[in-house]
Amino acid sequence: MVGNSSDHDYIAIKTAGTLKLTAVPTSGQPDTSGGIAIDYLSGTVYALNTLTVDSGSGYDIQASFQAPTEKGTWPAFWLTGANSWPPEIDIAEWKGNGDISFNTFNTSSSVEAENFGYDSPDDFHTVKAEIRDEDGSNISVKFYLDGTLMTTQYGSDYIGEPLWLIIDLQMEGSSGSPGPTTDTTYSIKDLSVIKI
Repeated sequence: MVGNSSDHDYIAIKTAGTLKLTAVPTSGQPDTSGGIAIDYLSGTVYALNTLTVDSGSGYDIQASFQAPTEKGTWPAFWLTGANSWPPEIDIAEWKGNGDISFNTFNTSSSVEAENFGYDSPDDFHTVKAEIRDEDGSNISVKFYLDGTLMTTQYGSDYIGEPLWLIIDLQMEGSSGSPGPTTDTTYSIKDLSVIKI
């Protein structure tokens, strides 16, 4: 799991506006309130404002990623409800198994989730989500990887719900354990959010 830091040691803007998150192995951190050991310090970035899909509207959200896929690494690019959970849309999630995942949560047990092979993780790959109002209450999400439509999923009662856009590098947990023994980096560039 990842602990919190009071500074920005794990978040940096590099050359040409590339955001770099770093997870650093650590020891001696107090466990989480749930009793889970903290083995890494890392960073999370939230958008300054929430995004809301209104009736008749939508968003195109796109970025390029250099994402680790080794066991114990869990980078993600996602939207989650600001007032409640769900809604959640995992625009891209890598859970330590060599795949990329695209997920839409309606409840904790009603989840559309698809995994695809993620070749050449050391290279940048472009991910895009086209989120659209379907009927004034529900949304559709078209997920693209490097310009290819991978899957279309649907979210119930997402219209009017404010969402946080989050970029984070978690470690272990659902991505397996133990994780890497050296620093892990996750890089993001060319982020765009366009309201339709």
